[in-house]
Amino acid sequence: MERDDIIEYSLDAGHSEEAGRIIRKKIIFVTILLSAITSAEVLLGVFWRSWMPGSWHWVKWTFIALTLVKATYIVMSFMHLGDERRNIRSIILLPYALFLLYLIFVAIWESNYIHETLKLFL
Repeated sequence: MERDDIIEYSLDAGHSEEAGRIIRKKIIFVTILLSAITSAEVLLGVFWRSWMPGSWHWVKWTFIALTLVKATYIVMSFMHLGDERRNIRSIILLPYALFLLYLIFVAIWESNYIHETLKLFL
């Protein structure tokens, strides 16, 4: 006996084949963009010392910036936050941005303290 209370959700998707092509195109674009940023990070980490020796400080800040760009793009596209209004995006992203800035501040402040303390003993 066949049940009549089971709903076939694929038939009620609510979009046409053209809309599906647009969605697939967006997913492919995001995948290529994130892969390119990750490849740039890897190449930067591998070859930076041979390109510009002595400036490892800038590599760290570049890694932080590129990682934040990737995280924001993932949230905006895959978690559909980019489809929301600007106010809702701000309400959701602003506390996270402030928290990340606080964590970066604490990490830099503590690393400077440890560096200065170790200079006294060495």
